[in-house]
Amino acid sequence: MDAASTTSHRTVAVVGASGSGKTTLTEALLHRAGAIPRAGRVEDGSTVTDHEPEEIARGISLGLALGTLTWTRPDGTASILTLADAPGHPDFTGAVDTALSIADLALVVVSAVDGVQPGTRTAWTTAEALGVPRLVVVTQEDRARADFRRVLAELREAFGERLWPIELPLGEEQAFGAVADVLGERALVYDDAGRHHDEDLPPEVVDEEHRMHVDVTEELVSHDDEQLDAYLSGREPAVADLERDLAREVVAGEAVPVVVASGVTACGVDRLTDLLCELAPSPADRDSRIVVGSGAPDGTPAGTPDGDGDPGRTVAVAADPSGVPLVHVFRTVVDPFVGQVSMLKVLSGVVHTSDRLRNATTGAEERIHGLFRLQGKEHIPVGNLSAGEVGAAAKLGGSPSGTLLWSRTSGRARPFLPPPRQPVYAAALVPASQSDDEHLPTALARLVAEDPTLVVERVGDATVLRGLGDTQLDVAIERLARVFGVHTEPGPVPVAYRETIARATQAEGKVKKQSGGHGQFAVVQLRVGPLREGGFEFVDSVVGGAVPRQYISAVEKGARDAMAAGGPQGYPVVDLRVEVYDGKSHSVDSSDMAFRNAAAAGVRVALAEAGTVLLEPVATVTVTVPPDHQGAVLTDLSGRRGRVSATELADDGRARLVATVPEAELARYVLDLRSLTGGRAELTIQDAGYERAPGRSRSRASS
Repeated sequence: MDAASTTSHRTVAVVGASGSGKTTLTEALLHRAGAIPRAGRVEDGSTVTDHEPEEIARGISLGLALGTLTWTRPDGTASILTLADAPGHPDFTGAVDTALSIADLALVVVSAVDGVQPGTRTAWTTAEALGVPRLVVVTQEDRARADFRRVLAELREAFGERLWPIELPLGEEQAFGAVADVLGERALVYDDAGRHHDEDLPPEVVDEEHRMHVDVTEELVSHDDEQLDAYLSGREPAVADLERDLAREVVAGEAVPVVVASGVTACGVDRLTDLLCELAPSPADRDSRIVVGSGAPDGTPAGTPDGDGDPGRTVAVAADPSGVPLVHVFRTVVDPFVGQVSMLKVLSGVVHTSDRLRNATTGAEERIHGLFRLQGKEHIPVGNLSAGEVGAAAKLGGSPSGTLLWSRTSGRARPFLPPPRQPVYAAALVPASQSDDEHLPTALARLVAEDPTLVVERVGDATVLRGLGDTQLDVAIERLARVFGVHTEPGPVPVAYRETIARATQAEGKVKKQSGGHGQFAVVQLRVGPLREGGFEFVDSVVGGAVPRQYISAVEKGARDAMAAGGPQGYPVVDLRVEVYDGKSHSVDSSDMAFRNAAAAGVRVALAEAGTVLLEPVATVTVTVPPDHQGAVLTDLSGRRGRVSATELADDGRARLVATVPEAELARYVLDLRSLTGGRAELTIQDAGYERAPGRSRSRASS
């Protein structure tokens, strides 16, 4: 495929709030282009992009899915659109990040009924952070209570005046059947098959539409002196010129067009497809970005980073089919029948079946067994993929989501991605059987390779799965059973309490066994106390050889053994200073093991004598919330024993609250916060160490 084919491709991320009609619109776009024989329904579980059993059962998108269509514009130009349908549920915002990381354009879907929602803001801010151009489509105009003008006002209040309506609905709710083209000043009237013919605008909207036409035209010509002079001289720009100028403004981020369509009736869908092809930049118009790590060789061929070995350096990559192959593996998913399927975007060069590439992120050597495009779960084989194209390959076992493939034999690099979403919800996984317990680690590793927003940890003896919310973890548990055959039940996450000694004390540890044969003998005198700086400190103050030098390391190991085994309250001991200052040994019966056991016994005696203080893990909680919810959030944090350390105003006018909260109080906090704020809050939780738990200590006196 040549450079012309690269310019004909567009990758469009379909993003927005849950329930805004993204999947229905995607279905309508595919059907109208003839890519699928009929449009499915979310309610029936028959759509192309919501094909996983967990999605069908819930009636919502849960992961990123792809669909591809070919569209011929009125001027005869053919384009290929890859639609990346992303979920709107807050538990799956990682998929939104992924979709936008490969997108040439973000199609932000907003319901004409519900307006701007938290999911709208999430998609918008991520697209803006990544520099992805946007186009807003207001959907569900055919539903009761649809109000385009109210939604337009909400959009401008939320995101600024650069949103330009270039279409108006002619009629709303059941009367929605036509669209006013603001640039062409004509009415597009649709039939039941979703096809339109042109008519004059109805008299009742002529004035409103013309005001919008003038506003858009004046804004566009103001960026071109020649056009501005012509316009001021009374020469109206041609529609084609306005569309070309608008496309330039969209790529620059100076304009966000707002259009209208219905995925149910297909009204406006063909016009939307035209605009996606006309306004979305081609891969050749926008360089991709990667991060080059240390060790990249010099002398890089054209089309790839120059690789001077600077660690963490962001480099632009042109979508050049003649460049060397560079491939972004943006999502992996395990298919029960095919195995691992890796979704790819070719950033540079051409990739063929049977090519051998190396993963620049993991170092794994990969062979491309077969390339295909995805139409939902359907695989459409292709011989190659060129720069700018999106497709998939099977059996790339060493290439998890968010990695790069290239033809180099050395060096490291990774895709330029948004900051990872931090987990805010957790569940302990309880295996149903011994077999499930044995296979759980492998299954979880494959699950995390699919979705990097999932994190696996060990807390005590429990395996803990962390993510962005309860729905994400429920789906993960279902996939563990359905795809990997590992059955688990969610349980409460144990709190990782610790304890430390309450005060400094002295103790003796002794091991004496001389009942025939080779005996054991060791005595150590210890000073044990709390360590303010945290951690563990071992001090050797022995003089005169009371404890021979060869046994000092065994004494340290014994102290560590006692700490790991737990204190009087049953939790691992931390923040301890242990000093050995005296002891006794035997020329025959002393050994490393004897002194190790003696030291462990001495630390246990010290802990029992001085008592211990219970420490609980705490976290730094940051909540960004609209000001009208600030008081409720502060009250709730106070009820969770939270200490607010900062309240400040964010750049977007929202309040940012920072507090230190015990982890024991945060088990369901993300769910309660969504309920408290209507889903309008953003939350991050980061470990902040340990603090003394109130009213929990144990000493010899208290026991």
